[in-house]
Formats: sequence, structure tokens, C-alpha cells
Amino acid sequence: MTKTEMDTDELVENEWYAVRYSGEIPEIAYHSAIHYLTRDADGPRVELTDRQDGYLVDAVKQRYLDIILRDLLPINKHTGAYRGVLRSLINWRRFELFCRKHRVAAEPFKPVVAQTLTDFLEYELKNDGGETGERLNCSWAELLDYARLLGLDSVYLPAGSRALCLVREDDETAPS
Repeated sequence: MTKTEMDTDELVENEWYAVRYSGEIPEIAYHSAIHYLTRDADGPRVELTDRQDGYLVDAVKQRYLDIILRDLLPINKHTGAYRGVLRSLINWRRFELFCRKHRVAAEPFKPVVAQTLTDFLEYELKNDGGETGERLNCSWAELLDYARLLGLDSVYLPAGSRALCLVREDDETAPS
């Protein structure tokens, strides 16, 4: 590894932290980092290797997993950070789009997200705290879509999950 490549690695590592701990849409932080490192008049204007770019892409993937799971963890439900199952679904879709654009696999993340979703539904069904119905911020059709995207057959969703969902017109056509 050349001195220049080592110097660039240090710059990339600094940007990795900004991407990894960014906000709700980590690909914006990724594109900002790429712009700063390679094209910004005030930046170092370096040429990144595939390895260095991949390092930043991995930071995006890790950040996405954080925000996807955040909204499926019961511990977060009553905090200001919680956005609900629908936001987790939206972030999953964004994550898949990012992965397609960058030709990286979303597949390895599916099992952990699917299991976390299932565990969250089971928790909600067991711990209703006296609440009934519409405890998720998504419809049954949206929940089924999320399960499908994760490769989770709807028969594996906990019995009674539909009762947790918002009732919307699109649910009339959704299979039970």
C-alpha cells in the first residue's frame, strides 16, 4: 500500500464515521462523503479505490440496519426515536434501492430483520398493556408487503397480527 493510499484511507475512515452515524437517510451522507473526498473544491480531491468506496457503502448498510431495526425493537417503542413498523418498511425499501444501485446484496440482512419483525409482533400480541387493535402504524396489506420483501411467508406471522394493524381500504383485498 502506498503512502498516498494510506493517507486516503485515513480520509475515508473519517468520512466512514460521518456516514455510519448519520441520520435517517444514510445514502445522503454517503454521497456527501464521496463528493467531499473526490470533487469538492475544499476537499482533498482523491481517487477512491473500489475497496475504499466499499468501506463507505458498508457504513451505509450498517446504518440502515440500525434504523430498520430501531423501529422493530420493543425497548424503543416509547422513546422519541421510535417511528413504527411503517417507517421500518420504508427504510427497508430505501435500503434495497441503495443496494441495487450499488450492486451489493441486501439478502444477508433479511433473516435478522424478518426475525426481529416476528419477535416484535409476538411482543405486541403478548404485551398489549390494556390496548386493543391498531397498535401498529401500518395496515395489514403493508405488513404483508413487508413480510414478502423479507422473504417471510405470511403464514409465519404470529396469529392475531392483523388485529394490531390500522384498518384501511386496501386491507379488504389483502389475504388473511
